[in-house]
Amino acid sequence: MSTVKFRSAPWIAGCLSIATLALASAAWADSPRDYGRNSHGYAARGQVFRGLPHEAVSVRYRGSPYYYRGGEWYRPFGSRFVVIAPPLGAIVPFLPGIYSTYWFGGVPYYYANDAYYLWRPEANGYVVTQPPSDAQPAVQGPAMAAAAEPFIYPKNGQSESQQATDRYECHRWAATQSAFDPTKAGDSAAANQTDAPRSAYYRALTACLEGRGYSVK
Repeated sequence: MSTVKFRSAPWIAGCLSIATLALASAAWADSPRDYGRNSHGYAARGQVFRGLPHEAVSVRYRGSPYYYRGGEWYRPFGSRFVVIAPPLGAIVPFLPGIYSTYWFGGVPYYYANDAYYLWRPEANGYVVTQPPSDAQPAVQGPAMAAAAEPFIYPKNGQSESQQATDRYECHRWAATQSAFDPTKAGDSAAANQTDAPRSAYYRALTACLEGRGYSVK
């Protein structure tokens, strides 16, 4: 009895390859880490995804579920998740890895992805807020402190939550060592007169973070 061997026709193999690429493209396009991002690297608002990005933090606000990661906000949309503007008043435990600081009336506001945050010590977190409508950002003194903020890179792959913990603890230690706290209006006013306390604060902050495995520039 002869044995008949079947071989896939070239066009079948080609179709399978096309189908595989199409499925891979669809999976790639539905990833919030790789698709639909604007020029600043954030996922575009209104974009819908099948799942949440890695390390997204659950935030309950006024009885509704939200999710936050690195300055991006998500809300359930059926079985998926849609990128939204952050709800005013919601509190998050840490700021995005990259943000800008603007001073209004001696108070620092942290800005990232078209949203402002204020530090709330009683809540041990940052509240989504709006800057004062009748105020202009400071251009001297405190603004210099904002410009001097270091860029911090986690050399050991620390998570966002770990980065937030380390930065907050190092901030408190540096403020104690230098007797200067850039997040307080009184200290920022004093910084108008001399750069010495501010410089001492950032030296202490840098030493603390480098000791915890971060590159500070």
